Amino acid sequence: MLKIYFAPLQGYTEDAYRRLHHQIFGGVDGYFTPFVRLEHGQVRSKDLRDIRADFNAEVPVTPQVIARDGAELEQLLPYITAQGYTAVDVNMGCPFPLQTKHGRGCGMLAHPEKVQEICEVIRQHPELTFSIKMRLGLEDAEEWRKVMPYINNVQLKHVTLHPRVGTQQYKGTVDMEQFAAFMQECKHPVIYNGDITTLQQIKDLEAQFPTLHGIMMGRGFLARPSLGIEYQTGTPWNDVQLIRSIKDLHNRLLAHYETVIPGESQRLQKIQTFWDYLEETVGRKNWKALRKAGNMKNYQKALSF
Repeated sequence: MLKIYFAPLQGYTEDAYRRLHHQIFGGVDGYFTPFVRLEHGQVRSKDLRDIRADFNAEVPVTPQVIARDGAELEQLLPYITAQGYTAVDVNMGCPFPLQTKHGRGCGMLAHPEKVQEICEVIRQHPELTFSIKMRLGLEDAEEWRKVMPYINNVQLKHVTLHPRVGTQQYKGTVDMEQFAAFMQECKHPVIYNGDITTLQQIKDLEAQFPTLHGIMMGRGFLARPSLGIEYQTGTPWNDVQLIRSIKDLHNRLLAHYETVIPGESQRLQKIQTFWDYLEETVGRKNWKALRKAGNMKNYQKALSF
């Protein structure tokens, strides 16, 4: 059976969401935090809050970091280990220009010497367990081949591949031919990431790639939070069970926001993003009412489906 991992999505899968998903749905072997990064030479306070050990207790979570070179990775690691973590996921896959133009995320794949630097830092920290999340390249779907010797030459728990190039972001189709080639060349356990939204797709990948280690889902989990447990048990959830559990997750998340977000309008703005990927699940009419509610009273009314 494949391992099931929950991909990090900035603005969606913060600590509270991960805790509640783990409690209500489960079916996930590991969660990854949105990436921790340097800003003006320091780690952002919101990143440090999200990886606090007490906010992630009893959740199988691994912090993800994004760095443009070995020096940045070295600077980030003490923030991770200070919270007691011994595993680190290195992001070489973020496609957003705000990161790639600085050589971070999949922007690094166009500069193999930077990947070599990252791998050298990994080698210098045998006390930690590292994994890598990456794409095929920044602009060229063959760029991964130039960095594979460095990646294969270090100890890694696994490598997650999203088979698109960075300039695609999340548009177009995934390149399964390149993914198959990557599977043949990579010496580490490989996790597939990209456009998985149904239980059947997971089963199809399992059949197509018998040596595949696992599946990582992000948007698919936000759209159907039960996907992991459905795969692990082999039993799809019916609509009633799914909607009831989604509402439970929502209500408990909103209760959390009431303790940490002071203004009602700010809370409303934050909680409305919960539904961004759930239109198909809850129906367009309900989805539009939730997204268009201008105050909390109307929002609560829209929740009565």
